[in-house]
Amino acid sequence: MAIRPFVMWPDKRLRTPAAPVDAITDEVRAIWADMVDSMDAMPGMGVGLAAPQIGVMLQLAVVDVTPDRSRRILLANPEILSAAPEVEKGTEASPCLPGVDAEIARPKTVSVRFLNADGAVDRRDFIDLEARSVQHQIDHLAGRMYFDNLGRVKRDMLLRRAKKAK
Repeated sequence: MAIRPFVMWPDKRLRTPAAPVDAITDEVRAIWADMVDSMDAMPGMGVGLAAPQIGVMLQLAVVDVTPDRSRRILLANPEILSAAPEVEKGTEASPCLPGVDAEIARPKTVSVRFLNADGAVDRRDFIDLEARSVQHQIDHLAGRMYFDNLGRVKRDMLLRRAKKAK
């Protein structure tokens, strides 16, 4: 288990879709362990991490929105099956683009299919912050950043602010 460095924007890996995971192996479990350590080391207590954020181009994500880190969710090949029509705005950021954040509207509830840590296909409904984090990680796995959900003007302003923050 190790804290891995984050891939920094505008690294092209953050724009590249990750490859699906064929099976849950000891190597995958080791990557998840590193991802959990890296997520826990994020400033301001991160609530999720996708493998491309640490340079691993596989469809792996970890999520834990609890203050005591008691509900870790390990996902491989996550796929949104359905999303509630109710949308909620919330602040999102990324360690790959430090110093900025944005209000992003996302479905309040999503149903997701994924491979779990045992290698079994799982389906789970996520709500509120957990739903937001899962959707954020799935975006990363598809080569998208949270600010891609903003209009052009707001996105450009955010990227200019990030550049100044460097």
